[in-house]
Amino acid sequence: MCGIAGWVAAGDGPPAETLATMLRAIAHRGPDDSGSVVFRCARSETTVALGHRRLAIIDPEGARQPMAAGEAGLALVFNGEIYNFRELREELRRHGHQFALESDTEVLLRAYQHWGSDVVSHLRGMFAFAIWDSRNERLFLARDRFGEKPLFLYERGSDLYFASEIKALLCLPRFETKVNLKAVWDYLAYRYVPGPATLFEGVRKLMPATVAEWSRGRLVERRYWTPPDGRQRRPSLAVHEPVAEFLSRLEDAVKLQMVSDVPFGAFLSGGIDSSMVVALMSRHTAHVNTFSAGFMEHGYSEGSYAADVARRYATNHHEIIVSHRDVTDRLPALVAQRDAPVTEPSDVAISMLADEAARSVKMVLTGEGSDEVLGGYPKHVSERFASAFQVIPSVLRDGLVQPLVNALPQGFRRVKTAVASLNITNTRERLVRWFGALDARERARLSVLPGHDAPEVEGVPFDADPRVGALRRTLYFDQTSWLPDNLLERADRMTMAASIEARLPFLDHRLVEFVASLPDRYRVRGLQGKWILREAGRQLLPSRILRRPKVGFRVPVSDWFRGSMREYLWEHLCVASSRTRGYYDERALEEVLEEHFSGRRNHEKLLWALLNLELWHRRYA
Repeated sequence: MCGIAGWVAAGDGPPAETLATMLRAIAHRGPDDSGSVVFRCARSETTVALGHRRLAIIDPEGARQPMAAGEAGLALVFNGEIYNFRELREELRRHGHQFALESDTEVLLRAYQHWGSDVVSHLRGMFAFAIWDSRNERLFLARDRFGEKPLFLYERGSDLYFASEIKALLCLPRFETKVNLKAVWDYLAYRYVPGPATLFEGVRKLMPATVAEWSRGRLVERRYWTPPDGRQRRPSLAVHEPVAEFLSRLEDAVKLQMVSDVPFGAFLSGGIDSSMVVALMSRHTAHVNTFSAGFMEHGYSEGSYAADVARRYATNHHEIIVSHRDVTDRLPALVAQRDAPVTEPSDVAISMLADEAARSVKMVLTGEGSDEVLGGYPKHVSERFASAFQVIPSVLRDGLVQPLVNALPQGFRRVKTAVASLNITNTRERLVRWFGALDARERARLSVLPGHDAPEVEGVPFDADPRVGALRRTLYFDQTSWLPDNLLERADRMTMAASIEARLPFLDHRLVEFVASLPDRYRVRGLQGKWILREAGRQLLPSRILRRPKVGFRVPVSDWFRGSMREYLWEHLCVASSRTRGYYDERALEEVLEEHFSGRRNHEKLLWALLNLELWHRRYA
């Protein structure tokens, strides 16, 4: 796990000290070592720079980067882990390649030497890397299938700059920070900026499962993999016991991701996802360090469930408590760490959890991604009823059903979200609205952004085959937008800011492909999601964990906004010095605040989004 930065630019490129400045900006990603190399190419009259910050997880004493294969004219900088590197090394040895290190970095370099741009199809892991091919004067960039590891691009004419985090690109000479207003409009819908855009004009993400090749001043990108839920199901070979096969594949992913030459542990929330990861880790090591976060407010803390699992598997357990003061104290710094608004209040808890874990380990496994692969959210159940709900005449839905639901107490949060979302007939808009901030009508009412009054979102990054059912369509959106652009960005930035690595077994692509080959009933059955995981967990987890309702990593921010954080919120959104005040209709914004403060409506998602957008502007705009 590391950080990378560099460029290919005409002539001499930026001053020599620029690369060192970029690497210092991401030093937290790799506190163990730093390296760089610059090539000057006579034929194309360009300069290529590769820089690397290293967090040593595998082969700590060797595998320094940039790593070169001189005889092949290749140089590599790499962020991530190739979990099947030992398997690949044996295959490459049979093809005549020799190895001097116990490193996945060396395997990746030789794999590219052997397979060229098709190397990505052989990799099982999380990664973002850049390879300079001096013989062909070509820069090859790649990102893993789900986007666990970040890579940002900035083009200036024919010059291309790249980095693991945007803050490194901001160090470039003559970089002019401009707000991408189209991204602001999208942010008000999604609560995050959907790829490939960012809030910085001109800076974009290399999309997940995408490779890019720069040659002779031209950048060409292609997608090499798409989540299988985006197309009609292709039945797998006959599997006699699907639940047993699923458990075996999940255990294989966990075991593979435990490969490390440094101490490691797991984030344990007490939910079924992280609990299963810990249970399977315990099959392969006698010493598991676990870390959980809780809150003083009743109904939000899952500490007792995490403690049950920790006791069952005799882990070395650590628990922290998060308060509203931690939010106000940490939030501006977290916005700077993410180079973007902090889209989830739970980012604060995860950041604190990462800081605690960093005291004793350098790598953790988590349960992230399970809901998006196995159908664990209430929307995965509810979305199947969208067509039936919309048969009700709109005059009744808007005039009767919606007002009745709005009048329900705040404890019916999920019912309110479901009805508001199911009431949206446009599928793209509805997929965004389930976890988003505002639908099209609400955005038009609140925002006065010029030129961005489009009636609906422009669409998700990759549209599913229209023939797939509601469950797979929703999962595909989650896997190509909600997951990479929100949850995985959070997981990467919050852990890397503490200089530790997070690994996600549920996103092993072979496991994902197997699950997608099964009929839908193995994920959602009746009103219950993640059916196959619950069945697999019967032999490993306490029944209390399996029976408990889904809570999620919720933070009591709604209560805090009405109480301890009310003044903080007002001072950021409503004072004359607010940087984002001009984005909103003043009367509409005050109405939103009054509804929330009075308890008539719960606008916590929207208010959190607006607060963090303001914090981002104060930092960068």
